[in-house]
Amino acid sequence: MLDKYGRLDKVIKVYSRQPGQLIRILQQAQEIFGYISPEVQAYLAARLNLPLAEIAGVVSFYSLFNSEPKGKYTISICLGTACYVKGSQEIFRAFKNELHLDDDDTTADGLFTLRSTRCMGACGLAPVVAVNDDIYGQVKAVDVAAIISRYRKKELADDYERQRTYQDPAAAPPPH
Repeated sequence: MLDKYGRLDKVIKVYSRQPGQLIRILQQAQEIFGYISPEVQAYLAARLNLPLAEIAGVVSFYSLFNSEPKGKYTISICLGTACYVKGSQEIFRAFKNELHLDDDDTTADGLFTLRSTRCMGACGLAPVVAVNDDIYGQVKAVDVAAIISRYRKKELADDYERQRTYQDPAAAPPPH
């Protein structure tokens, strides 16, 4: 954690000299910590000599900021007009049921966060779902389980690879 605050101090040092850089500093803080906790908000307020209410107000106003931890994979379902007309509400409900989540909740394992959005700017692909940077177009409710499964399988493969890579060197067979 100390390393993260050290990184944040470097960001503050670079941007605090320039007026109007609070949002940039908050973006960097979120990138470092994954979210902007009340503790990080208080730290920023003290370091930037700003009222905590100002920091908290900006964090709560802009939807790009998270004040609670989010999942590794954020599933965003567009509920904008074009997507809604083509059934995105059913898709959203299917994700809620599969993951046992409400809007803006995160699974207990920290893998998925479910979010409704208003428009992703991809109306020609309606209904649209995004999982982090992966965009799925013309999604149907029956596709939901497969989309979730894809990321669960990816996690299992990543876990397997991490375990294989980080095995105890003493347990490895001797070189030939």
